[in-house]
Amino acid sequence: MHQHMPLDEVLMIIALGAYVVSALALLAYFFTRDEWLQHLGIPLAIAGVVAQIAQLAARWELTHIWPLLNLYGSLSMFSVVSVAIFIYFAFRYKLWFAGGFVIALAAVFLAYGVTWNEGTMPAVPSLQSYWAKIHVPLVVSSYGAFMVSFVISAMYLLKYYYERALGAAGARTEFAVAGTGTTAPAGASTADMRVRLDAPNIATAAAGGNATAQWFNTMPSLAQLDILIYRIVAVGLPLLTLGIITGAMWAHEAWGAYWQWDPKETAALFSWIVYAIYMHLHTRNAWRGVRTAWISAIGFLTIMFCYFGVNLWISGLHSYKV
Repeated sequence: MHQHMPLDEVLMIIALGAYVVSALALLAYFFTRDEWLQHLGIPLAIAGVVAQIAQLAARWELTHIWPLLNLYGSLSMFSVVSVAIFIYFAFRYKLWFAGGFVIALAAVFLAYGVTWNEGTMPAVPSLQSYWAKIHVPLVVSSYGAFMVSFVISAMYLLKYYYERALGAAGARTEFAVAGTGTTAPAGASTADMRVRLDAPNIATAAAGGNATAQWFNTMPSLAQLDILIYRIVAVGLPLLTLGIITGAMWAHEAWGAYWQWDPKETAALFSWIVYAIYMHLHTRNAWRGVRTAWISAIGFLTIMFCYFGVNLWISGLHSYKV
């Protein structure tokens, strides 16, 4: 007798397929800048987000169990929020060149989450709380924002160190549009020059026909990338802050104490401190730029340890280990 696949699983396959093709298209766009690849990748990314939201809703409707209480549901939320946050910033700041990396990571995490699909087992009593509908989306959404900021941080560092490799004297040299001796790429406007002259060696090499430098010249300036990292972290940190606070409220209800120095709590606090340091140091000119980009990148590594290292490898109240 033929058995139909559940609707939530069909939607998951659609979402994962859309992400994979979108990631491939936008990765190709990253290297070639062929516009048709961008026009292919964008609607597929949006379709993946819509399918995933529908999948989570369908799973909740079919099982009557809040779908974010296991690693399968949590990673599904993480991937959809990562892509959704990226899409928002990409439309606002023309960030599609980074989309292939964000969406590829989202697809990898989603595919890994599928391997943790344990069916429809009810949650343990301590997880059957209205706090689950508040705390988990907040924390996982902060992880999604930090993943996007990590990708942009990697872009910043890639461009920064290529500029240095071409002979940059320092990380924060400022150049005027006129009188720098830098040759503008053919057809470059004054606005183009202003945004590119924080990487003068790349601009000069691009004007001289260096294909790699010409490719880097299509990216936003280092200053623009730095501001984007800051704005995305400025979304993630408040979400993580609220997540930690609501987690403490949930812990008090479930276990009788707001804070128990559980490995998950400690790891989340450490990640919060790293990003709080980032936000503070970004206000200081001497630190803003390559140093804060590194802090942002390291911050995401602490998030990954908090998310996977603690939940899978360390025994505690938040462990997913059987």
